Amino acid sequence: MSRSAYVRDALVIGGATGVFGAAFGVLAATTGLTVAKTMAMSLLVFTGASQFAAVGVVGAGGGEPAALGSALLLAARNGFYGIALASHIRSALWRRVVGSQLIIDESTALSLAQDDPADREPAFWAGGLSVFLFWNAGTLLGAIGGDAIGDPAALGLDAAFPAGFIALAAPAFGHRRGIVAAVAGALIAVVTTPFVRPGVPILLAAFGALVALAVPVPDRGGDPAGDGADRRTGSEPPTT
Repeated sequence: MSRSAYVRDALVIGGATGVFGAAFGVLAATTGLTVAKTMAMSLLVFTGASQFAAVGVVGAGGGEPAALGSALLLAARNGFYGIALASHIRSALWRRVVGSQLIIDESTALSLAQDDPADREPAFWAGGLSVFLFWNAGTLLGAIGGDAIGDPAALGLDAAFPAGFIALAAPAFGHRRGIVAAVAGALIAVVTTPFVRPGVPILLAAFGALVALAVPVPDRGGDPAGDGADRRTGSEPPTT
C-alpha cells in the first residue's frame, strides 16, 4: 500500500471516529462530567470503548469501582496490541513511549494491514495521530454542545455504548469457541444483574471466556481447538 493510500485511510478512520468522540462528549456531559473532566479522559485514557464503559456504568448508577473495572477490562486488549506491534515500531525510546498512547484498535489494524514491513510504523503513526486528533476534537464539540443537543437517547446516541461492545465481540463469532464465550458471558450478565450493582455484571461476564476454554468445543471441520485453524496446513480459514 502506498503512503498516500494509508494516509487517506487514516484520515477516513479518524473522521469516522470523531463522530463517536462527539457521541462520547454528549453522553459524558449528560452524565454530569464537566468539559475539563471529559477532555482529560479523552486525552489521557484515549480508548473509546473504555471511556464509553466508564461513563455508561456511572450513568446507570454504578459506583466508581465498577466503572473503573469495566474500563480496565476493555483497555487490557491494548497491551496485546503492543506486543503485536513491538517488532514493527523501532523508533527512539522517547518516540516509543509517546507512541504507546496511540496503541488502539485502529492504529494497530492499519499498521498490521500493510504488506510492506517498512510501511507498518508510519501507518501506525498516521492512524494513531489521526484518530487522536479527531476523537478529541469530537469529544470537545460533544461536551460543549451537550446541553444544546439535549437527551442523547432522542438521537439514538445512547446506543453507542452497547454498539461498541457488539463491534468488539463481532470477530469472535467467526468460530464456535468465541460463540460459546459470548453466550456464556451474556448468561452470566443476565443472571447476576438482579443481584449486583450496575456495571458489575459486565465484569462477571468476562468469566464466559473461562467457560469457553474449559469446555471442549469442536469447531467447523472438527477442529477441537475451536480457533478455526486448519491443523493439516497450519493456515487460517478464509474469512468473508
